[in-house]
Amino acid sequence: MVWNARADKLSPIGDDSTTPDAEDVIVGAASWLLTVGKKLENAIPEPTTKTRKIHIFSDFDGTIFMQDTGHILFDAHGCGSMKRKILNEQIETGERSFRDVSEEMWGSLSVPFDDGFEVMEKSLEIDPKFQEFHTYCIEHKISFSVISAGLKPVLRKVLDTFLGEEESAQIDIVANDATIADDGSNWKPIWRHDTELGHDKALSITEAREAATLTCEDGTVPLIVFIGDGVSDLAAAREADVLFARRGLRLEEYCIKNKIDFVAFDTFADIQKKIEEIRNEDEAKTQGKGMPARFNPRANMWRRVSSKQAVPRFAVLSPSKEEKMFLWPEVFTELKTPQPQVELTQVAPAIAPVQA
Repeated sequence: MVWNARADKLSPIGDDSTTPDAEDVIVGAASWLLTVGKKLENAIPEPTTKTRKIHIFSDFDGTIFMQDTGHILFDAHGCGSMKRKILNEQIETGERSFRDVSEEMWGSLSVPFDDGFEVMEKSLEIDPKFQEFHTYCIEHKISFSVISAGLKPVLRKVLDTFLGEEESAQIDIVANDATIADDGSNWKPIWRHDTELGHDKALSITEAREAATLTCEDGTVPLIVFIGDGVSDLAAAREADVLFARRGLRLEEYCIKNKIDFVAFDTFADIQKKIEEIRNEDEAKTQGKGMPARFNPRANMWRRVSSKQAVPRFAVLSPSKEEKMFLWPEVFTELKTPQPQVELTQVAPAIAPVQA
């Protein structure tokens, strides 16, 4: 039996009325394969397109990299580790502001930028799964931003070196800028904000969201993810929909103590696995519309719904004193000033007690 293209059916080879030639056999076989293929194609469901936008904000030092970029520079080419610890204590006690101390630390450097970077390149250790995770973000159109109190030129150079310039360019860095003399004799931060912090991290988060056009025209609220390692990340972290805290460090300890929902991670591979799980969960429950399945109603620092159509509109909010302390506890300060001494004197009651 062969396929007879003229009769559009299987016919015995010996049937003279419908004996096919070679061309008929080839054309008929191709037609049959196309028919079967279309049936199989229709039987297989198309992959689900996940419509929820996801925006990830991550700390840099201690999160993407295990070490602190500034500390490496200060210890090797600046004030040294002992002086740095003394200066950090001045911040913690409120004797001096973070901005003031940071300017002294950066000002203590006396090394050309490229020479200073050599010691960082040798000392820094990147999370072994970060690059794979960032590739995953790119492939799934997930926005990824770095939020840091460090210097943007330093952080960019680090990412360019460890990831390559092309991939590094796809990461938005929200940090302080800097002017650095060619001979390395002067390192001066250009602060993002005119505050004692120099960089108001909470304000930068809202700026980063707006720059990434997180306002959705169809009223869909994006899923906000924050990744950090220390209590300094708490103000942003506690307002996110999903929080990842590096296992065994201060942020995890604080979350456990204060019963704050979080996901512990050892490497960014753990984060990638959980993000994919959350994307599938959200698609199943919401089809990517409206509020995320894991919506944090406390996200007042991240987004605000203000239009009649419930379209998210993000506004820059002034963080409270408490939020600033959570945001950057080792750097938030109110400069302590001596309080006037009030001498207490005993004052006789205005009405004498009634004698019995």
